[in-house]
This record gives sequence, structure tokens and C-alpha cells, in this order.
Amino acid sequence: MTPDMSDVTRTKHGRPVHHWRRDVVELAALFTAVAVADAVANVIGHGPGGPALLVISAIVLAATTGFHIWWARRHGHAPPRADTGARPADGTRPAGQPAAPQAADRGADRASVLWRMRTTVKDEPGSLAALCTALAAGRVDILSLQTHPLADGTVDEFLLRAPDTLPAAEITRAVARAGGASTWIERADAHDLVDAPTRILGLAARTALDPAELPLALRQLLGRCTIRSLPGVPVGGGGATEPVPVEGVLEDTVMRLRDPEGGVLTVERPYLPFTPAEFARACALVELDSRLGPRIPGGQDVLTLPEGNDITVRRVDTGALAAARAMHERCSSRTLGMRYHGPVGDADRYLNHLLSPRFGRTLAAQTTAGRIVGLGHLLWDGDETEVALLVEDAWQRRGIGTELLSRLVSMAVEAGCESVYAVTQASNTGMIAAMRGLGLPLDYQIEEGTLVITARLDATPVASRPSYATRREQLGGPSRRG
Repeated sequence: MTPDMSDVTRTKHGRPVHHWRRDVVELAALFTAVAVADAVANVIGHGPGGPALLVISAIVLAATTGFHIWWARRHGHAPPRADTGARPADGTRPAGQPAAPQAADRGADRASVLWRMRTTVKDEPGSLAALCTALAAGRVDILSLQTHPLADGTVDEFLLRAPDTLPAAEITRAVARAGGASTWIERADAHDLVDAPTRILGLAARTALDPAELPLALRQLLGRCTIRSLPGVPVGGGGATEPVPVEGVLEDTVMRLRDPEGGVLTVERPYLPFTPAEFARACALVELDSRLGPRIPGGQDVLTLPEGNDITVRRVDTGALAAARAMHERCSSRTLGMRYHGPVGDADRYLNHLLSPRFGRTLAAQTTAGRIVGLGHLLWDGDETEVALLVEDAWQRRGIGTELLSRLVSMAVEAGCESVYAVTQASNTGMIAAMRGLGLPLDYQIEEGTLVITARLDATPVASRPSYATRREQLGGPSRRG
């Protein structure tokens, strides 16, 4: 109802103007209130029961106030609590009050899983928005996103957090309805929460410190893939590998990169094609390794053997080729045959390959005079990792092989390898005893007359195993840093 404008305050030239009727009403109300108050005072002050009447009035007033407070709290109009989802009696939801989440939704918020997903979309406005809308409809949270431009579209790579009750097939179907094609999805873990630039910088730092880290860095950069290092001149003779241009070659699920040492690095991922962005990142890592040139991490340990001899253990590379050949000359034909499983005369031809950091890591045991008496190799073999030992005859049965093997296994654990295997012969009791001494589950297989012993490293959590740096002071008896 619109109020009578004669009874409200008006303004004129910016100043308030009051009507005379309002003033008369207010003055009359004031005189009436004074008259009533005077009458009440006379009754209480001069009447026979005035004080009692005053006390009774106070009690009644207090009781009325208390009853009003109790009634307001019991039947008030406060909105229902958000966690109860209460509604009015008619079943409707008050305006502005959000719907209470269902119990299943609240449980899904508490239990979730991480997914890595890739999908290809058209390179046009709105394509990414459609994907995000489809994922949001399934309560899927996008934690990170990378885009890989292609000639005829874009590959979007997501890190997702989804309710554990939502299967991967439902996610891929929702993405397909939103326009995604060639969708690939797999479970992720907490390591994937690191953003891509930080991860790439960490891999570059590892490669800069140790050339043997390059294959491992490429595998962590590109996910599950097979990496092989092929020498320019194959061991044992034969034709050289097919030359690769400086910029490398990308062929769908295979990339070939020129090795700075003259060979070829082949990276294969059959389940997911490589993108040009991934190819560029891999080339940058290889270029970094090439510019830094030959290098090997420093540091060495001096160990005291049970009989009192001091032995130095350190990393070596192709710079120790002459000393390694000299050790070959001091080894017997039986020792070389059990190590290389072939003609003894070809043993020297393997050394350049074995000592190259590109194919793995090599530890050498040296006397105080600098003579190499033992070599231990940790070799990257595609998706697998091989360990191999060679100890000079005069220094066998003194714990050198066990010491080298323990350190190699620690390196493999740090590199994230799930297992290591050794190829030997049933008559090589020293190597078999060293593998058993690891205290790990072992698998034995006979292949083409040789014995293959596989140690499963994942049987012991990596976090509970001491690092290689720590084991340098724990293994092999008394030790001191060189």
C-alpha cells in the first residue's frame, strides 16, 4: 500500500519539511503518556497495596519475558542448519538455500583417486570448455592441464582427481561425448602433482650431474617407454647403426636421437604416440648432455678388507679403459669366460661399451697403487636392469664382489628400478652367493645354457632402504671417505 504523502517527511530545497498534523499528534501522545504515568504513580505510592502491586508487576513482567524468549527459540524462523538439510513442512526448499548434498556425494569427496588422461580435440574455440564441463558434471576436478599443439588439433593432457566410485570408462565416455578422441587414461600418484616445469628442471639437474642419468631422465619425462642405447660401432663387429640427423627423428610412437658419444638413443612408447612438444623436450635434454661433455661424479671410499688391505671404490668411465684392459690380462680364461660367456679374446671389445655412462654405471675397486682389481656394472637394458661383476683371480673370495654388488643394487633402488638380473653360470658359485647375500627375493631361470638370477627390488620399499651415499659407510666393514 502506498502511504499518504501528507503524513511523511518531505524535502524542499534540500531541507526537511514537517506537516503541522504530525506535530499535533506527537504532542498529544506525549501529554497522554505523562497523564498515565502520573496516575500509575499515585495508585502505587498512595494506595494501601502499592509496594506489593509493584513487586507483583515486576514478577509478571519477568515471567512474560522468559516465556517469550523460550517460545521464540522453539518456534523461531531461523533457517535450518546446512548439515541437516531440513526443509519447511510443505517440503519446499527456502529461496537462496542450496540443496543438501547426498550422502554418496559427500563420501565421494572424501575418497578420490588421481588419473592422468590425454585426449585429442579440434583446435577451435570452445573445445576445451566442453571438456571441462563434461568433467565437472561427473564431479571430476582438474588439477593441472598441458596442451600439445598438433597440425590438425590439440592434445590436452590432464591430471584429474575423481571420486573413487567413478570408473575410468565413465570418464572416457564423457570425454568422447564432449568431442575428445583417441583418449588415453591411467592411474597417477602423488609424484604427478609436481608441475611440468619443476619436474623438467629437476631432470635437467640430474642429467648435468651424471651422464648415466640421461636414459632414466628420458623415461621419467616421457612416462612408460623403452629406451635403448645403440653404439655407433656394435660390440662384436658388424655394420654401424643407421645415422640419425642432429635434430633427431620423430616417427609416431618412436623417436631416435643422436647420442653425443656417436651412437643412437631409441625411445619407443607403443601405447601412446609422442607429441612434437615431448620430442622437443627430449632433444633439449640430449643437447644439454652433449654440451656438458664427458663427466663422472667424484668421490670415493677407502674400505679395509678383513685381512687388512685397503681398497678404494669409486665411479669410473671410459677414462679407465687402459686400467680395465690391464686387469683383463691378469684374469684367467675361466674368470673371463664366466663373465662374458663367449670367446675370451673378445673380452676387451666389450669394455668401451661397458664403461660408457650412456649404458649404465660402473664401479671400480682399486688398490692403493691405483690398480683395478674389480669392476661392477649396472647396465640399462631397455625396461630392465642388469648387474655384472668381474673380480681379478688373486682378489676373489675377499668380499670385493659382494661390496660392489651391494652398491650397485643401492643405485638401482635410487633409480627406481623394480628388479635387477644377473647372467652367470651354475658353476659361478661366487656370483650366486653374492646375489643370495642381498637378502631379496630371487627368481632363477635357465636360458640357453646360462643361469639368469633376478632380484626383485620392490619387495623392500625404496623409502626404507638406505641411499647409496649412506651405504658407502655401512657396507664392507670399516670405511672412511676418500
